[in-house]
Amino acid sequence: MTLIKSISGIRGTIGGPAGDTLNPLDIVKFTAAYATFIREAKNVEKGKIVVGRDARISGEMVRSVVCGTLLGMGFDVVDIGLATTPTTELAVTMSEADGGIIITASHNPRQWNALKLLNDKGEFLTKDDGNRVLEIADKEAFSFAEVDQLGHYFSDNSFDNRHVEAVLKLKLVNTDAIKNAHFKVCVDAINSVGGVVLPKLLDKLGVSYTMLNGEPTGDFAHNPEPLEKNLSGIMNEMATGKYDLGIVVDPDVDRLAFICENGKMFGEEYTLVSVADYVLAHTPGSTVSNLSSTRALRDVTAKHGGTYAAAAVGEVNVTTKMKETGAVIGGEGNGGVIYPESHYGRDALVGIALFLSSLVEKKCKVSELRAQLPDYCIAKNRIDLKPGTDVDAILVKVKELYANEQVNDIDGVKIDFPDRWVHLRKSNTEPIIRVYSEAQTMEEADELGKKVMQVVLELI
Repeated sequence: MTLIKSISGIRGTIGGPAGDTLNPLDIVKFTAAYATFIREAKNVEKGKIVVGRDARISGEMVRSVVCGTLLGMGFDVVDIGLATTPTTELAVTMSEADGGIIITASHNPRQWNALKLLNDKGEFLTKDDGNRVLEIADKEAFSFAEVDQLGHYFSDNSFDNRHVEAVLKLKLVNTDAIKNAHFKVCVDAINSVGGVVLPKLLDKLGVSYTMLNGEPTGDFAHNPEPLEKNLSGIMNEMATGKYDLGIVVDPDVDRLAFICENGKMFGEEYTLVSVADYVLAHTPGSTVSNLSSTRALRDVTAKHGGTYAAAAVGEVNVTTKMKETGAVIGGEGNGGVIYPESHYGRDALVGIALFLSSLVEKKCKVSELRAQLPDYCIAKNRIDLKPGTDVDAILVKVKELYANEQVNDIDGVKIDFPDRWVHLRKSNTEPIIRVYSEAQTMEEADELGKKVMQVVLELI
């Protein structure tokens, strides 16, 4: 079964029978449920919803069904076309809409697509709100508009430029200094909307660039998740020595990874850490990342006299904790930078502009910048389980076994040792336990992870 319904939306592979895959019938049902939720939450009969999509092959089909359903529910639709996830988030507030739907499966392969749901602040729905949408969809508790109450369709392709302009206006984005640095960069846009919007940003910053996989065809040239194992193309190009920086995004441009001038990975975990180091130097305050992210952010925060807090995995959990603590920056170790000065959402455009500003301020190469940051290594493993295994009971036993250590159980079980940690959490989409561990070296991190995995296997 490849149709996954969760509090954050609906995703699945394209084609096949209704109820088992992402198909027009289920798209209609879920979109109608979301519109009904917005009607309840905003207490309106008619409203306005922003719709944006990445360049996936199925995007046009899904967009047509989503927009038609919203019109049939009596909502006006602002279709912003090919747009990044952060662009769509910003478009909700810029257009004073009641919500938004992002059509993207993020880093999933080409056969996948998804609907991600936003509130009127352009932020992902809370757990309670997401559960309400699921409840409405399950009961099919929605009613379509009469002919005189149908919504109206509007197309607006201005938001890419408006997003770029908003980034340039951020106080810590030093546009003039970046222009004067005459950076040369190589960009892997993975055949999606990064190929549309990143040239607009780089042109405004005066950065010269070479685009790899820049055509937004949705036919991804490689696995679209921005991990080292998938990035041999841009890493080899960077190794030629012709560039100052390599930039990699995922298909919806909310994740960001860098390549050093020598062709080596900067490390996706260190995207947030490096940007936070720059922001904290100018704006002292607190930071937040999720439990599975590197300890380096905690160290950098402490260096600047701030306080670090951990959140459960998931963007909405991170942004909630950021609001609670008044964090000046936060995000996730997968290359997601959340900068409240802009908006509460992961945004690769913001990350790029702040990173380049940091480079010109420090007057160093990318590899030298990386060497200035605390050095940790994360090993990512998994335990495959039989369907029906009581994962929660297993994690409770693990917590009891390590009761003498510092344990955080807000999302699975994270065990903090003085110089390393391991985090176990169950997957929401498949019968596995994810096991992330961090230490000073990859060998130590992997050893720790596998040691705890053996403990778990003995409990099953």
